[in-house]
Amino acid sequence: MFESIAADLKREFRHGNMVTRLILINLAIFVFINILKLILNAVNAGETSPLYLTVLHGLSISDDWWHNVTHPWVPITSMFLHEGFWHILWNMLYLFWFGRIIGDFIGDNKIFPLYLFGGLAGGLAFFAASNLLPMFTADAYFAMGASGAVMAIVMASGVLAPDYQLRLILIGTVRLKYVVGFIILLDLFFIANNVNTGGHFAHLGGAAFGWYFIYSLRQGADLSKPVNRTIDRFLDWLYSDKKRLRKRKLQPVKGGRVADSLHKKPRPADLQGRVDEILDKIRESGYESLTEEEKEILFQASKND
Repeated sequence: MFESIAADLKREFRHGNMVTRLILINLAIFVFINILKLILNAVNAGETSPLYLTVLHGLSISDDWWHNVTHPWVPITSMFLHEGFWHILWNMLYLFWFGRIIGDFIGDNKIFPLYLFGGLAGGLAFFAASNLLPMFTADAYFAMGASGAVMAIVMASGVLAPDYQLRLILIGTVRLKYVVGFIILLDLFFIANNVNTGGHFAHLGGAAFGWYFIYSLRQGADLSKPVNRTIDRFLDWLYSDKKRLRKRKLQPVKGGRVADSLHKKPRPADLQGRVDEILDKIRESGYESLTEEEKEILFQASKND
């Protein structure tokens, strides 16, 4: 059973869109950190383990600049780290609902850069508010979660398509701009009442970047390009390295030739035509419009490349 689940998740990560991949990464880290908590607390007679807190805080961003300097990875790791069930549930639901809107309107390749920069902006807002406005965040020492990153996506979707209609349970059809506006007002309300103020400042920081991302895009500046370019270069290096290793394995031992069965087989004309049709469908309707059969055809075609 577990092997089947792992295979399904691996396939979904490989063939799913960026929203799906981000959700799977967040869920995997959530499961890991809670299993670690269970084990370490059990060893510590049921009390909160100091080792667990060391690990948790070592992955979280802090209001202490020295902690952030000595843990330079925390601006990234903190935006994927969740400890509580409701925390990750609402963040992933927001990411799923609003991330799909971003992907449909401006492309799947905009989602990860928006998530990344939104998370960084949220962490910066948390740090700044914690140090400049201590009366609001006296109890804030560490912050974690995808809230800043997700709020960037939420705000970007509202700025991008304000009149996009959402159908909400018990309410009916509501325009996106009112949903996003209500979410922002909630953050302001919680800050005014000193409820998790550091976290809500992070929300506003992420939302501010989400607005700026769409504004820059409309001015002709695509802030996602540097991130996507870096990822593309890394993947090119990674796959070229794999190809070099594969070539080494196929080097002849004797006779000066590699077996004919190991040579790349040409793709049949009918398969190529089917792939072209599927790619056209992706351009028109997005990857999520594909059937399982069409996804499998793309997967098999990529193996032949």
